[in-house]
Amino acid sequence: MLNDITFGQYFETSSIIHRIDPRIKILLLINQIVFIFLSKNLYSLFVALIFAFLVIFLSKVPLKMYLKNLKAILPIIIFTAVLNLFYGNSGKLLWSFWKLKITTGGIFNSVFLTTRIFLLIVVSAVLTYTTTPNDLTDAIERLLSPLRFIGLKNAVHTLAMMMTIALRFIPTLVDETKKIMNAQKARGADFENGKLKEKINALIPILIPLLISAVRRAYELAEAMECRCYNGVEGRKRMKQFHLKWKDFFAVGVSAVFSALIIIVNTITG
Repeated sequence: MLNDITFGQYFETSSIIHRIDPRIKILLLINQIVFIFLSKNLYSLFVALIFAFLVIFLSKVPLKMYLKNLKAILPIIIFTAVLNLFYGNSGKLLWSFWKLKITTGGIFNSVFLTTRIFLLIVVSAVLTYTTTPNDLTDAIERLLSPLRFIGLKNAVHTLAMMMTIALRFIPTLVDETKKIMNAQKARGADFENGKLKEKINALIPILIPLLISAVRRAYELAEAMECRCYNGVEGRKRMKQFHLKWKDFFAVGVSAVFSALIIIVNTITG
C-alpha cells in the first residue's frame, strides 16, 4: 500500500504543463475544483473529465502514477460508492431488503460522487507532479502577497514554506515507514494477520520510530536553514523569476472554454 502513495512527488519531464507558470497552475487548479463541484449531472461532469484527461495527456506523466494515487485510497472510494447506492429514492426500484433500497437514482448518485472524487484526486496530483517544491513555495507566496498590505507579509511566507515542506516530506516519510516496517518484519512482526486489536498494537513499533525520525529530520532541516542564514522573507531575493508567457494565457483560455462548457451543459440539461 505504501508503494502506491505518490502524492507530493515531482515527476520531471519536458511537457507544456511543466512549463506553465506555477501561479497559473494553482489558480487553474482552484478553478477546476470549483467547477467540478458546480457540475450538476453526469453530462457536465463528463466535460470536466475530458479536461482532466487532456491535462494528464499533456503532462506526459505516466498514467500509472495517477492510478497509484487512486489505488492508495481505493477502499475509501469503494465505501463511498457503496454507501451512496442507498441514498437515492428517485427512479426505478431495482433491489430492496428490509430498509435498504437500491434505485436508479442511487446508482446515479454513486457513479456521480465516485467520478467527482476521481477528478479531485487527479487534478490535485497534476499540480504536484508538474511543479517543484521551490516553485510551489514561490507561487503560493506571490499569490498571497497582497496580504502584506494588512501586515501579514512574514506570515504569508511562513505559510507557503510550511505547505511546501509538508508536501516535500510526504515521499520521505513514506520511504521511512517502509524501512521501519521491513526492519520490524525481519524481527518477526506480523502486520497482516490477527484481530483488529492485534493489528493496532502492531502499529506501535512503527509509529514511535517514525515520530522520532520525523522530529530528527525537522531539527536537521532547521539547523541547515540556520547555517545558511535563512531569516524568512526579509532581505530575501529569488533566483528564479516568474514571467507570464503565451502558453500561460493559452492554458487560461482552454480552462475558460471548458468552464463555460460546464455552465452551458448545466443550463441545457437543467
